Amino acid sequence: MRLEDQRESDNVEDRRGGGMSIGRRGIGLGGMVLALVVSYFLGVDPATVLNLINQAPSVAVAPQSAHKPPADDEMARFVSKVLSSTEDTWREVFRRSGKAYQDPKLVLFTGSTPTACGTGQAAMGPFYCPGDQKVYIDLAFYRDLKERFNAPGEFAQAYVVAHEVGHHVQNLLGISTRVQAARGRTGEAEGNALSVRLELQADCFAGIWAKRADTMKKLLEPGEIEQALVAAAAIGDDRLQQQGRGVIVPESFTHGSSAQRVRWFRQGFESGDPAQCDTFKAGRL
Repeated sequence: MRLEDQRESDNVEDRRGGGMSIGRRGIGLGGMVLALVVSYFLGVDPATVLNLINQAPSVAVAPQSAHKPPADDEMARFVSKVLSSTEDTWREVFRRSGKAYQDPKLVLFTGSTPTACGTGQAAMGPFYCPGDQKVYIDLAFYRDLKERFNAPGEFAQAYVVAHEVGHHVQNLLGISTRVQAARGRTGEAEGNALSVRLELQADCFAGIWAKRADTMKKLLEPGEIEQALVAAAAIGDDRLQQQGRGVIVPESFTHGSSAQRVRWFRQGFESGDPAQCDTFKAGRL
């Protein structure tokens, strides 16, 4: 990615090296942590999981302090520049629609960290907490993205941030609140289907960022859009279930199939128009 001239965001909190440790919670923790390793992709609602974990006995020592990332931390600088690019993009999109965009914060942490949604853990993967309007990421996740999910490359890494910022956009627009309320009135299968539409819309919003950022500043190198498509396909519910369980259960999907995630990212990228990301009215996902 061509980020040399992209500013770094002022909205990054670096909590790495700060001190919060979680004690063992008994024999059930091992199975829970293993399940959380791919919860971000397999459809566990982050707020729900965080609250469950937060209710369990834990040992927290020394609150974490936030500071700016070190100037020589290349990966932290990379995500900071990606975040600033999303800020530029969505500020303009909101301005054109007569609204004001509120920047989210991006929190870098290792292991675990307190959030307004409960205790966040690295095993959950990157996530967005609407309670404090912050995106949380342990940068070690990018190693998993490359080695476990076979999705290397800078643009694949940028896609992860853009997807979570997409959830922030949904929160600002009131979409997340409406979906959460609707899920409370439905059964599990219907609730999962709503979650799929929410996640696919966030993929579409990530595509909009990619299109508009590239149009404004020519950020993309040749072939980089394919990196995002590979990442989107790698984390489809069907592929992850096949790898993890050997069985695909469509009614349990909460993020969408590989084909759906690719389709909606491409929809956002090719249109550059948020109106084309209404997954809730789409007859075909």
